[in-house]
Parts: sequence; C-alpha cells; structure tokens
Amino acid sequence: MKRLIATGAASLLCASLAHAAPVMMSGEWAQGMCQAWNSEPVLTDKLVESGWVKNDKGRGFKAMQIYRADCNGSPRIELRVSEKDGKAICVYGGKAESKLDSAADYLMWAETARWQEMGKGEYGPMRAMFFQRLRFDGPMGEAMGNMGPFESFLLLVGKVPGDTASCPGK
Repeated sequence: MKRLIATGAASLLCASLAHAAPVMMSGEWAQGMCQAWNSEPVLTDKLVESGWVKNDKGRGFKAMQIYRADCNGSPRIELRVSEKDGKAICVYGGKAESKLDSAADYLMWAETARWQEMGKGEYGPMRAMFFQRLRFDGPMGEAMGNMGPFESFLLLVGKVPGDTASCPGK
C-alpha cells in the first residue's frame, strides 16, 4: 500500500512539473503573450483603427521588447505585430531579435512585482509611467494616443501564466 501511495505521489509531482508555467518573460512565455494578444479585440482592432500598426518604418511589423528589470543580465523578449486582414496580429513572440527603431518600436522594463501589479490591473500605464514603475522607450505621443490598448497589453501580463520564482535564462 505504501508503495502504491508513493508511486501515485511521484506521478502527481511529475505531472505538475510537466505543466508548470514557463518563466515569466522567457521565450516560451512570450509565445503565450503573442497568442493572448491575438485573442484581445482591443489590441487587434483598436490598434488598426488608430493607425498604430502602420507605423512600422516599412518593415512590415512593429516590435516591442520587454524585460524584468530585477533580472540582471536576462535576455529581452520580443513581440512583433503586423497588420493582417485588417487586424493588428502578433506574428512572433520569443527572444528579442530585432534592432529597435525608437520612432516606431517600444522597449519596456519594470521590476517583476510591478509587472505583476500592472497585470492585475492595480494601475494602468499612465500611473505606471508617471511613478516610473514602468520604464519606456519609444514613440511617446503614439503611446499616449493608445492608452486603452496599452492598458490591455499590460493586463495580458497577468493573464499569461508565468513563474516569477526565477529569472529567464540566456
């Protein structure tokens, strides 16, 4: 009986480890963010209506790179968004690869606890930037004109499961 219980416990432990959330802001986690983006009408629709997605410097995509500021030396992740069939669609989520153009692209960073707070909706992008809880580089006027979608993006961080106990590896 003890052997049966031990075997069952070991099986449960293995199953739970196999289904553990990826490390927040790892390449795997970025793939989940990309999928979540494509399921969020505020992002897919409003960013076309406002013209945001068209400011791509002729590359065919806008890039957003994000990272956890308290994870020194951890790589950035990147989301690329393109207009497809009248929607702003995330076409790539993974490790950062693009050279950013600050007139079109975005770089955002915050401490892990701040990402979690924003992901829970405790405050939006205006407050986060004002109190420098979220640091930002990119076209500020464009971002300010898209606060609703920007807030929806930050809420995705709370919707995509991510392990915060460790930092993303290189």
